[in-house]
Amino acid sequence: MKIGTVALVGRPNTGKSTLINNLIGTKVAITSPKPQTTQFPLYAVYQDEEAQIIFVDTPGIFAKADKAKKGINMLAEEVLETEKIDCVLYVIDHTRQKGLEENRVLGVIRKINLPKFLVVNKVDIKEQSYRSQYKFMEEEFDQVFEVSALKHHNLNLLLDAIKSVLKEGEPEVSREDLPTPALNMDANMFLEEIIREKVFLRLRRELPYHTRVVIDEVTERPGNKTTYIRARIITLPRYKKMVIGTGGRRIKEISTMSRKELEVATGRKIFLELFVDEED
Repeated sequence: MKIGTVALVGRPNTGKSTLINNLIGTKVAITSPKPQTTQFPLYAVYQDEEAQIIFVDTPGIFAKADKAKKGINMLAEEVLETEKIDCVLYVIDHTRQKGLEENRVLGVIRKINLPKFLVVNKVDIKEQSYRSQYKFMEEEFDQVFEVSALKHHNLNLLLDAIKSVLKEGEPEVSREDLPTPALNMDANMFLEEIIREKVFLRLRRELPYHTRVVIDEVTERPGNKTTYIRARIITLPRYKKMVIGTGGRRIKEISTMSRKELEVATGRKIFLELFVDEED
């Protein structure tokens, strides 16, 4: 069996989280149109009869960064410097012009002496393509793949190429012992991430990056197969009313979106009580 660890890197909002979800075959990373939805490296396991691959979804790398974003940049770069990585996927979005962020990511990539694949994502989108701006990068990579993470286009070819550069070995983790394919995410963190995704989906660019969710209680009610969840959205005082919305409309929408996805994910009826709290 082929064994190895594969890191996904790129600027914010290139579709790395969607790519890792669809490579794994189930949702492990949250996605939204808001750049930098991923705030910490996520480790998730893919396994079939031929291979076991640990994918690492790193936060997107910013060019210009405030204190919070510099910390996120360091997280992404530390993964490549300290982890035992066997292959790197550099994910780009051809529908966005090449910018300073791309230069910074490329600078990080150039230091790595490993199999490196350039993954051109969102090829299902034909209009407003800046593909020509990225052509010069191709010679620096072992292979180039044009994919649509959303539409699953060419993901099988990408997986085959990844397997071809990995070494034979014994599985490092047992998927049977994991509640989800995510190695560094427990049940509460999974719930928090699902709710945080819905916050970003509903509010888009209006909300600050460090808005987070805290699970205060999860109680199983076996009689009617219901799971009761009490959670708080933590944000800055000036954003509290925005998250709640007029007459509580937004918080109700976020709660409904979260509940529906959690019911599908868990196969149980979910009763979700969601509050908004201020950052200390």
